[in-house]
Amino acid sequence: MKRNPVIPFAIIAVLGIVAMIVLSTVGGNQREAIQNAEENGGKTEQDASGSSEDPEKLFEAKCATCHGADLSGGVGPNLQKVGSRYSAEEIQNIIKNGKGGQMPPGLYGGEQAKKIAEWLAKKK
Repeated sequence: MKRNPVIPFAIIAVLGIVAMIVLSTVGGNQREAIQNAEENGGKTEQDASGSSEDPEKLFEAKCATCHGADLSGGVGPNLQKVGSRYSAEEIQNIIKNGKGGQMPPGLYGGEQAKKIAEWLAKKK
């Protein structure tokens, strides 16, 4: 049986076209995000809403899914009295570096982790 020598080239061409469409879509989304940031005076949507300053909003954004909106726990442990078990520095370390196999590291860092840790440390 004779193979058609054009088929491999056709497959490569189709894959190239698909790759260009995907890259164009991704680039368009990035351009829209940059334009939105410029319209907000260089602030991201999170900064524009003020949630980067409010530890409760930060908690709701990334922590409440495991620890519950009311800190009662779920997949993650109950945090309603976490301040009586850990200091603000220890909580900040857990937020930055994770704990055990369930608490992932790097959800927040820097000033955001510090604000959340101070807020949680008051829960006694």
